[in-house]
Amino acid sequence: MSAYAFLGAGEFEDWHADIDRGLLDGRSGRVLVFATASAPDGDDVYDGWVTKGMQHYAGLGAAVVAPPLRAAPDAHDPGIIAELDDAALVFFSGGNPAYLASVLAASPFWQVLQERVADGRTAYAGCSAGVACLCDPTFDSATEDFEQVWAPGLGYFPQVLFAPHWDMIDTWIPGARAFIQTSAPADGHLIALDERTAMVGDGRTWNVTGAGAVGVYRNGSWVEEHRGGATFTLSLTPAADGSAG
Repeated sequence: MSAYAFLGAGEFEDWHADIDRGLLDGRSGRVLVFATASAPDGDDVYDGWVTKGMQHYAGLGAAVVAPPLRAAPDAHDPGIIAELDDAALVFFSGGNPAYLASVLAASPFWQVLQERVADGRTAYAGCSAGVACLCDPTFDSATEDFEQVWAPGLGYFPQVLFAPHWDMIDTWIPGARAFIQTSAPADGHLIALDERTAMVGDGRTWNVTGAGAVGVYRNGSWVEEHRGGATFTLSLTPAADGSAG
């Protein structure tokens, strides 16, 4: 059975340690930490997220590695792809969702990862960009111009738009939440994730953990809001062809 954890922000902190333990339970292999989305921000930022991720999972007693998946050619590297053979959990941390999607799109790495997630061998966890990259379109966080913000995403879940940092984004860019609401898929869902809040599930049944809320927007209105400890049902089905982007 597939297993996912989608975090609004706050990766590699103690608040999601129990989530990690749950994803690893019953799965053999290592944790793979990918700071890919932060690669455009330079070596110091990228290395900082790698170090934080490695320390977090080592502190949980998990075997952890951080393969150097930094640019599109790396997603075609047989050595990096082979790391998935022993992956119990992959975690994609924050940065630019559009950049992360561009690295993974149409790559053999992404194809193998999808196959492993589909059959339950590998759990998928992502924070911020690691969640938003799954949409199509997704956000190009390198721009603050609403007219230029959309870029190709992976389209892993059709007709879904994830919006992490939901409780904070209007403080960064006034009007961003209203703009995102107007961009919600006409026949789909906008899923808003507050910071230090996660939805964890199998693609249909979800548990909410953390300090904030998960909101579901559909057909022009907010239809659900779930806070820590809640369970809700929402079917998110991966693209039928098993690959996107």
